[in-house]
Amino acid sequence: MMNILRHLPAIHQLKAHARFSQIALKLQISEDVLTEWLHEQVDMIRNKIRNKELTDETLDRNKLMELIMDELEKKALRLYEDNLQRVINATGVVLHTNLGRARLSKQAINQITNIASSYSTLEYNLSTGKRGSRHDIVEDYLKQITGAEAAMVVNNNAAAVYLVLKAIATDKEVIVSRGELIEIGGSFRISEVMEESGATLVEVGTTNKTYASDFEKAITEDTALLMKVHKSNFSLVGFTKDVDTDDLVEIARKQHIPIYEDLGSGTLFNFKNEQIGTEPTVQEKIKTGIDIISFSGDKLLGGPQAGVIVGKKCFIDKMKKDQLARVLRVDKFTLAGLEGTLKSYLKGQEKQEIPTVRDIIEPRESVLEKANVFIEKMRSSDTGFVFSIDLGKSKVGGGTMPDVEIDTYVVKVKHNQYTSAELAEKLRYYKIPIIVRVKNEEVILDFRTVHGDELDVVIEAFLQMQ
Repeated sequence: MMNILRHLPAIHQLKAHARFSQIALKLQISEDVLTEWLHEQVDMIRNKIRNKELTDETLDRNKLMELIMDELEKKALRLYEDNLQRVINATGVVLHTNLGRARLSKQAINQITNIASSYSTLEYNLSTGKRGSRHDIVEDYLKQITGAEAAMVVNNNAAAVYLVLKAIATDKEVIVSRGELIEIGGSFRISEVMEESGATLVEVGTTNKTYASDFEKAITEDTALLMKVHKSNFSLVGFTKDVDTDDLVEIARKQHIPIYEDLGSGTLFNFKNEQIGTEPTVQEKIKTGIDIISFSGDKLLGGPQAGVIVGKKCFIDKMKKDQLARVLRVDKFTLAGLEGTLKSYLKGQEKQEIPTVRDIIEPRESVLEKANVFIEKMRSSDTGFVFSIDLGKSKVGGGTMPDVEIDTYVVKVKHNQYTSAELAEKLRYYKIPIIVRVKNEEVILDFRTVHGDELDVVIEAFLQMQ
């Protein structure tokens, strides 16, 4: 070990090596930064020798130099690899949480690009030449689409729930059905968010049954809110009873207490008209007279991650003035993406322009067409694959419409050399990663979530695995 350590070259010797200047020039990295990394690689090799991970006694100075330069170049090349990468979603899960949920529309992307490449009116009023408010950018769109008196946007729906409770119910009581004290992804629990906000949780009813009278009995002079949590990410079946929104609104009006509904996913498009699910629209909820509603921007709405709050102006204004609103505010890119998305709804073009809506309502015959194109391309080449097309089910995903499965066609794939796990791994490591499902030792492709030139990429990936 000591013999090998003695051969470790000095930093000045390594910097004099031709490869050092070649790496710096080729990858456009400053000498100072590359020298820092060089120290790291030398320390790494030294530790490997001390830990007896490198025991080859033939490692002389020249070999160690090359080894260190190899490691230095690997580290430099990793700088050019993106941690956040584009992938192709061939799972058929439209709002795949792990894959970034909603894909943005071309209109939203163009708006983000336009705003990103220049200065903007984020907080500037062109008509007065004075400071403006970022709250104004999408508020009118949301008011027109939903019919609400006012609206604001924060960075996600969890933040929206927190702001509503903090601004309206700090040191006061919030009554909610025990059956609606849900937990969503990331261990976000309604009960714990209430505690953090300073509101006092008052649970009524039981896990499976809650009545309007349970709410009425629980109201005291300290009650600040009646809260309803829409079960958008799970389904409770069997011997159950919920309190309808209309019933809660009636109680709230009698007692002069505001009512807040957390819709969770929230939709501006009526999927019921397409015979998909029973999800209520935000517009329908506003018409019931609810004072405050919150929902997500990157789920069924099909926009960027955001928490949208709509409702009565007196409550929205109070939230806008709360100090927490600044902590939870969104940036210009989120607002640009949301503006581009909402314009499609205003024009009545959501079916054509919003990828989330388009993918969910896409008829299975259209998915079959893409599957057939894929199969035909594969059959023209001897690849060692066995393909079959079968009926299947796509999912909405993203913690939305838990009971809904969408009819689709899937391509089932087997290979005469690779296992399904090996095949899935090869697809994940393709130049544009392709994410698939694996079931019963078959790779399953659902082309509902594969579009345009993505289909060509999938075909190319399979052809290269001959």
